[in-house]
Amino acid sequence: MTLNCRGTLVDLTIPKIMGILNLTPDSFYDGGRFDSWDAALKQTQKMLEEGATIIDVGAVSSRPGATALNTEEESKRLFPLLSELLRVFPETLFSVDTFDSQIAHKALDQGVALINDISGGASDAAILEIVAQYDAPYVCMHMQGSPQNMQDQPEYQSVVEEQLLYFSQKKEQLYKAGIQDVIIDPGFGFGKNKDHNYQILKNLKHYHRLKSPLMVGISRKSMIYKTLNIPPEEALNGTTSLHTVALQHGAHILRVHDVKEAVQVVELLQALN
Repeated sequence: MTLNCRGTLVDLTIPKIMGILNLTPDSFYDGGRFDSWDAALKQTQKMLEEGATIIDVGAVSSRPGATALNTEEESKRLFPLLSELLRVFPETLFSVDTFDSQIAHKALDQGVALINDISGGASDAAILEIVAQYDAPYVCMHMQGSPQNMQDQPEYQSVVEEQLLYFSQKKEQLYKAGIQDVIIDPGFGFGKNKDHNYQILKNLKHYHRLKSPLMVGISRKSMIYKTLNIPPEEALNGTTSLHTVALQHGAHILRVHDVKEAVQVVELLQALN
């Protein structure tokens, strides 16, 4: 399976690592760490040296209860740093984590390779036309509710079956919009409780019916640290354990805070297999 990132073909036969670069002051784990130029530059360089294939840049926190930003606020936080990163790392595949069509348009115009939309087009439907216009890959995530209310009381009859139906319908919508490369993200922690998250992980192999690359984002999330009764800062070992499970169930992309450790999991499983 390959991913066409605007002319750059990424072979997903061996799973790839997407490194997280949060330019936010309030993300659940690394808020405020990389929102200056020096810090963003050093972290990007570090993740690339450790083996990241894609750098996912986000300027809006999507943690439960996060404050929503308008387009102007997101733009002011994102583009001064993103523009410089694109200049310094011209060969790097950058993704932008946004659900705002205007932000996506400007980012793609500057050379970003793909768009990562936690709302699956529900927050701003115009984003689909923009992504199609630039022939860019699109990460379609599942979220019940919004970051402001998604963890109030998430409910499903069967979270896996409901997601498979959701993504089947979404893929049809995205293809009709002209988007050719669709990446599926089940959205761990986005409108799911702990049991929902583990049901998804345990049944991840069923998502291959969708015939799209599968991205897993569980890095240091509450399904790990709340289960172990530890803070996110101590959740790397648990993250590595669940990354192993995700890869064994066929994940194509891991979205992670800790690139080196995720790359090591991929390498060890490749040796095992």
